[in-house]
Amino acid sequence: MSAPAIELRNITKTFGSIVANKDICLKVNRGEILSILGENGSGKTTLMNIIYGIYYPDHGQIFIDGKETVIRSPKDSYEHKIGMIHQHFKLVDVFSAAENIILGMDDGERYNLKKSTEKIRAICNEYGFKIDPNKKIYEMSVSEKQTVEIVKALYRGADILILDEPTAVLTPQETDRLFSVLRKMKENDKSIIIITHKLHEVMSISDKVAVLRKGEYVGTLVTKETNETELTEMMVGKKISLDIDRSDPVDPKERIIVEGLTCENQEGVKMLDNVSFTAYSGEILGIAGIAGSGQKELLEAIAGLQKINAGKITYNNPKTGVPEELRGKTPRQIRDLGVRLSFVPEDRLGMGLVGNMDLTDNMMLRSYKKGKTMFLERNEPRKLAKKVVDDLEVVTPGISTPVRRLSGGNVQKILVGREIASSPTVLMAAYPVRGLDINSSFLIYNLFSEQKEKGAAVLFVGEDLDVLIELCDKILVLSSGSVTGLVDARTATKEQIGLLMAKNAEGGERNVG
Repeated sequence: MSAPAIELRNITKTFGSIVANKDICLKVNRGEILSILGENGSGKTTLMNIIYGIYYPDHGQIFIDGKETVIRSPKDSYEHKIGMIHQHFKLVDVFSAAENIILGMDDGERYNLKKSTEKIRAICNEYGFKIDPNKKIYEMSVSEKQTVEIVKALYRGADILILDEPTAVLTPQETDRLFSVLRKMKENDKSIIIITHKLHEVMSISDKVAVLRKGEYVGTLVTKETNETELTEMMVGKKISLDIDRSDPVDPKERIIVEGLTCENQEGVKMLDNVSFTAYSGEILGIAGIAGSGQKELLEAIAGLQKINAGKITYNNPKTGVPEELRGKTPRQIRDLGVRLSFVPEDRLGMGLVGNMDLTDNMMLRSYKKGKTMFLERNEPRKLAKKVVDDLEVVTPGISTPVRRLSGGNVQKILVGREIASSPTVLMAAYPVRGLDINSSFLIYNLFSEQKEKGAAVLFVGEDLDVLIELCDKILVLSSGSVTGLVDARTATKEQIGLLMAKNAEGGERNVG
């Protein structure tokens, strides 16, 4: 029997007092797809960064094809035929695909773009990639950019490929195409490691699943011999329900009415084009779309954070019964009207929280204007911070810890908890579970359902269509800033929504790579 393509023995990595990985043993064979599962903070990304040479282990050994290997940098990893496709792509927008693929390479040959382009086309033909080597990165869809990253790794001779959350921003059709390519790579004896939180994808694409918990290796299972429930229990260490209990709409009334909304960026490009819909109280309205389709701008426009070029946003105030026009008002003016909008933005630390401030101070960002003396009142925000930490199981040394020191998933919990605590009549959330593990994600879904049952209108921008279909009452689909459909979540299919996501403003099919 041949040696594993890559084997880790007793890998340990610490950051100060924090143990990210502890004595982890793992192996991947040739022609095998291994999924890595684990909660936030379980050490998945740290372990992959060790394999790729971004981190160096404090202890342990790495073997490639049975031979002990030292990897001190990504350059070393490429020499050992290891490539990694990060969740955030490492591409130069103004360069073409071919220029990005060969950028930084030193193969001892003279620079020849034409010859390199021919080699790129041969790789694409071999695996079924659809990409134009001469196309600029800024002209590409998300899936095309991801394809460039994969081809870049293969061009440099990668036999072991690591993909970090590869389907996070893909449509179902794009995901199917990616998985088809990965299976062809497996047939060609490539070894593939995938980090993902989507259990149904784990069951679909992988041969084996390795589970990490709190920095330690729990075990590896053969995918066809396990199920989602068993994997979840291994990750969390206890039984949890993977069912979203969707209740019927609660006394729905028109709460937010958007008519002909159009927004342009500073370059005059339309980010939203004639968008119209109604969000009802006691309902969850899902908003689906490929990344960059206008979801973020839509929520920001309603919250008063985005300039509106045309259209109306009407809020039916449940206290006064008087319709209020929100266009042209600042977030503070909107609040002064008595309109209670809670907004969980996509950029957590850029817009939602202040990284250098602790949990209590971040809770105070919502209420400091209400102070009646020259001194800030900290007791109530402190109580709220403790409640959010307890209710949402936030992992933190204490509420005096600066937010920037917490993991992304725990930052997200704090932001969602603070916004929900204000008892909103409208709750808007952009990708609130991005980067969260299964347990934390279902905690957030249940919180949104509770807000719906309390009569709030919930606008939920999500990227997992399975969740949108299970959680929401209706789903609004955006493509290139325009509405391409509004469907009943109880009867819609992923394929139907995926096709709507891929349509362009004229009703034709969008090029999704």
